[in-house]
Amino acid sequence: MIRRLAAVAGFLILAGCAGPRPAIPPRAAVAAPGAWRSGGEGADAAIDEAWWTQFGDPELASLVRDALRDNDDLEIAAARVEEARAQLAAARGTQLPVLQAAMSGGRTRSVNPFGIDVNQWAAQGELQSSFDLDLFGRLRNSTAAARANLLATGYSCDTVRLAVVTAVASTYVQLRAADARLDLLRRTLDGRGGTLRLIRRRAEAGYGSQLDLAQAEAEYEATAQAIPPVELAIAKLENGLSIILGRAPAPIVRGKSLDKITLPVVPMQLPAAILRRRPDLAASEQQIVAADRSLDAARAAFMPNISLSASGGFVSSSLLPDDPLSIYSLGSSILAPIFNGGRIKAQADSAAARRDQAAFAYRRAALTAFREVEDGMASVQRLRQQEDALARQRDALARTQSLAFRRYKEGYSPYLEQLDAERSLLSADLALVQNRSDRLIAAISLFQALGGGWQPASVSK
Repeated sequence: MIRRLAAVAGFLILAGCAGPRPAIPPRAAVAAPGAWRSGGEGADAAIDEAWWTQFGDPELASLVRDALRDNDDLEIAAARVEEARAQLAAARGTQLPVLQAAMSGGRTRSVNPFGIDVNQWAAQGELQSSFDLDLFGRLRNSTAAARANLLATGYSCDTVRLAVVTAVASTYVQLRAADARLDLLRRTLDGRGGTLRLIRRRAEAGYGSQLDLAQAEAEYEATAQAIPPVELAIAKLENGLSIILGRAPAPIVRGKSLDKITLPVVPMQLPAAILRRRPDLAASEQQIVAADRSLDAARAAFMPNISLSASGGFVSSSLLPDDPLSIYSLGSSILAPIFNGGRIKAQADSAAARRDQAAFAYRRAALTAFREVEDGMASVQRLRQQEDALARQRDALARTQSLAFRRYKEGYSPYLEQLDAERSLLSADLALVQNRSDRLIAAISLFQALGGGWQPASVSK
């Protein structure tokens, strides 16, 4: 009885060395706002898993399918999931008994005490088994940490998937916007070429001034020099999109023009739903779980490690009268830390610090998510308002340009009025193209900020 009490007292002393389990700092807690400052109160609509199809461009949908199949970043993320799955299997294996076989043998020649040489052969075979009882959960917590890490890696893979889809859609929209700018500049160049020919004929006939001719030539060349940079941007966008698709740089097949791509209505979600529906936040949450379980495993190192062992086999030799002989052993061991220079406590403190880091990382990721949604909603609203004003401005400038052209043609005003009207109209047209591109990209970014079409149940298989 005294020995048992002494053993129990010793375990309690070792447990006391670990100290109280440190809690997650209260400052790491995050609370979702009650509503979005940009609107969307009371909404909690789900997002279509294939949300990119709502833009109504079959070529965009085809590019997304190709990227999800061939993108290198997704392949790397999938390989990381397989690595985490293997680490979980290895952690589970530590909780199971270990069984291994050993075999040795050979011939020897030696001299006995009487000076006579002795030749013999000998062989030994043995099965060895050991099992860690894991009474204090060190191995169980390590396995739980590996399981949480697998889930976090799976969620991170979905985060990469969402980022790849967003990159394809955004780059495609930028490409179609560059195509629209190039088409606009080429049509403008053709129009200014016609104006230049008209002014040249008037100057040659003596009805126009050389100043008008020089201004028309300069404006024509100004439009011509604006085309190569746009063509360069198109080539770079095609090359970049090809890399996202897992291909060598090559031309990209186009679908609908920029003005024909549908602007989808993004279903809004309540702020609290973002904490559940964004894969990066789910990954951060599982990283907290993994760090917490690693902390428990580190604290369990203060407790004794109790294991059972058994072995059995045979020994055979030419010198033994009975051949072979059976051998066996049964036993157990208790390994308890007494003095290690504070190493175990330092490891537990380190695990606690990593857990706190994961908690604050989750808080930062959640606040960033709220900001991205707010930015996306504000962008969608303000860019729509800007487009309405730009459209009204463009209509007014088109009327101005038409009137200025007639007045110049009939000799009522100098060419400078028409030139200013043409420049203003081109700037408005380019601004409309940019605004359309910005609105589409804002919708894409808002889909990403809301978690895309990701569903938590899809990763927990």
